[in-house]
Amino acid sequence: MTPREAASDLVLAVDASTTACKALVFDATGRVLAEGRGALELFNPEPDGYEQDAEHWWTATVSAIQQATQQLGDAAKRVRAVCLTHQRETFVLTDRRARPIHPALVWMDARCRDEVSQAKEQLGADTLHHLTGKPASTTPSFYKLAYVLNRQPASLSRDLRVLDVGAFLSWRLTGRCATSLASADPLGLVDMQRHDWADELLGYLRLSRANMPELVPAGEVLGHLDSDVARTLGLEALPLVAGAGDGQAAGLGAGVVGPGRAYLNLGTAIVSGVLAREYRTHPAFRTLYGAAPGTYFLETDLKGGTFTLNWLCEKWLANGAAPSSSLETLLGELESQAAQLPPGADGLVLVPYWNGVMNPYWDDDATGITLGWHGAHGPAHLYRAFLEGIAFEQRLHSRGVELATERIQEFVVMGGGAKSPLWCQILADVLERKIMRSATHEASALGAAMLASVAAGLFPSVESAARAMARTSDVFTSGPQQGFYARFFDEVYVGLYPQLRDALRALAQLRTQSRVFSRSK
Repeated sequence: MTPREAASDLVLAVDASTTACKALVFDATGRVLAEGRGALELFNPEPDGYEQDAEHWWTATVSAIQQATQQLGDAAKRVRAVCLTHQRETFVLTDRRARPIHPALVWMDARCRDEVSQAKEQLGADTLHHLTGKPASTTPSFYKLAYVLNRQPASLSRDLRVLDVGAFLSWRLTGRCATSLASADPLGLVDMQRHDWADELLGYLRLSRANMPELVPAGEVLGHLDSDVARTLGLEALPLVAGAGDGQAAGLGAGVVGPGRAYLNLGTAIVSGVLAREYRTHPAFRTLYGAAPGTYFLETDLKGGTFTLNWLCEKWLANGAAPSSSLETLLGELESQAAQLPPGADGLVLVPYWNGVMNPYWDDDATGITLGWHGAHGPAHLYRAFLEGIAFEQRLHSRGVELATERIQEFVVMGGGAKSPLWCQILADVLERKIMRSATHEASALGAAMLASVAAGLFPSVESAARAMARTSDVFTSGPQQGFYARFFDEVYVGLYPQLRDALRALAQLRTQSRVFSRSK
């Protein structure tokens, strides 16, 4: 294939995230030529419970791809391959025809605290961590799955299928029940050193390999689009390339293919990762397969990212607001006001554990902390405290990763939060590292497009695809506030959670008891 011929070829990436399924068509330079979007609804049926209808994943994906191919017109014939990326830890139970038999449990679902405790006691916390790369917490699907199966044992049968989002969509697209290793491993059911399902964990859940999809290395062709499905989508029977979870795909999309660079996704959750060539585990991070063959990602995760900013607006500031007021408008106003405030939000500090804490503490009972309130504080102070608290938490995370690996020289930021110049500057000052914006807000989709482009023959390797398709834009460097933030982190922030951990655990127990009283009335 000549360079001119390759330049005319296109690839399609589908990103099935928590809020929407997006279809983007890329050329070999990383430019987006067409895109479509199908919104997804998130249900909160009870405290700590987050669910979705998996059928909506499918209808949203079909709609998004159709929108994209319609925009392309005749150019849709130039699409050479398709690749999926998706929200991680979210899974659905289906029958043997890929029909859901239970609502999908989303990664935020935390109703499995008892199952986490039981698994740690029976299997051993260290064993679980070393086997799967993930310390025991409510995040991996293994514990959520135990929660469902303990309450609905009748669903256990040979016909049952346990599917991550990628597996569900791949099955619908190709007719093959398969998923990539880099899509499956966030489930917490993969033996990371054997690159296969962990039989001891399947046995613990009373499952077998017959209940699980086939595993395929990321970047390999998983199958071809079913001919009828392809016609519906406006495509030919193209190869479907095995993708990766959205975090690993975002790392690839940010050009993280070597040491010294980390990606930092400022999305619903705050996710950061560095590349590793060898398997290693440590409480400072969780270990996942990288999107590139033969690699791992050492990843940190804060489950309260832009979720907390939306919470501030939706639960508090928008209450009683005029119908014309929008979330985007409120966030824009807060951003402008917070930019005028001094560093440290005039003495207000926030620990952003709105959805528990993963690394480095792995405590599902942890909750958010605010300290330093006084009468002069207003919503903009709290907004700035959120931005600074998340930056302090990222400093804590990155420090732990660096102690186990090597120094991070630069971060490539993406996601909705990366649009905030104030937040990017705070991150540069707090982390004392160069912050570069990804040139695309769709880094996960771009990572999937890179995998598709290699499989389609546009590039000889993932590294060469990343060099050609990944770009950065604005650069933020630390300024005079760096020293102030260093003191703030060392003297105030870093000790807050450890000092309050016992109180937060007691508070979580009392919260559970209070719900029992409420239900008994």
